Amino acid sequence: MKKLNGKVVVITGASSGIGEAMAKEYAKVGAKVVLGARQADKLEALCKAIEADGGQAAWIATDVTKQEDCKALIELTVERFGGIDVMICNAGISMRALFDDLDLSVLHRLMDVNFWGTVYCTKYALPYLQQSKGSLVGISSVAGIHGLPGRTGYSASKFAMTGFLETIRIENLKKGLHVMVACPGFTASNVRFSALTADGSQQGSTPREEGKMMTAEEVARIVAKGIRRRKRLCLMEAEGRATHFVKKFAPGLVDKIFYKVMAKEPDSPLK
Repeated sequence: MKKLNGKVVVITGASSGIGEAMAKEYAKVGAKVVLGARQADKLEALCKAIEADGGQAAWIATDVTKQEDCKALIELTVERFGGIDVMICNAGISMRALFDDLDLSVLHRLMDVNFWGTVYCTKYALPYLQQSKGSLVGISSVAGIHGLPGRTGYSASKFAMTGFLETIRIENLKKGLHVMVACPGFTASNVRFSALTADGSQQGSTPREEGKMMTAEEVARIVAKGIRRRKRLCLMEAEGRATHFVKKFAPGLVDKIFYKVMAKEPDSPLK
């Protein structure tokens, strides 16, 4: 991660989970981190902790569903540090419900945060990333590679993110911009607890065992490695790599495996 020394890194969804871990890990190696999230108190405390350890950080309350908030995040970054080397679109929410039972407002919410949040931040960060020949990173999921039952809105938003970022990559082939789609496996973070149910309420608990998941710190380190290597797709665990490979030859088999695995979750919406 030492390659991030001196780099200006913008992170959305930075108040907890993967975003918080990236902020701490990257600041430790000398990155200048700029943090955006809705919870101002947590961002302020995180920045103070980073600065107390000798790091450089700035923050601004950011709701990525609001275009003006995303613009303000980028403007603060450029005002404070003069440019952007890495833009990490990490803010995201999940869901757990069958589409049969789902209030469509839940899908709108997922798309607003996961997809449009990425679009808005990319729009305003792009000129500075082109100038620095930097990295644009979207924190996606295996659900953005193959449809995940019980997570229609989540999969749809992550597929949309992937398509958007891949197109940005192609449009910038001659400009030196690096674009990476990062796909963690199930990660021990607050996203699962705040996942939306069929009516839009938060589930408040996770059906999966924390001890068997990736840690947010592991994800942060793997993302940094992917940035250093300027990877296109960053798959972080065996299940994700297997899904990506097997889908090319036997997509129907992946359907059956995903159904079986998700049906085994406690209180699974799959019958």
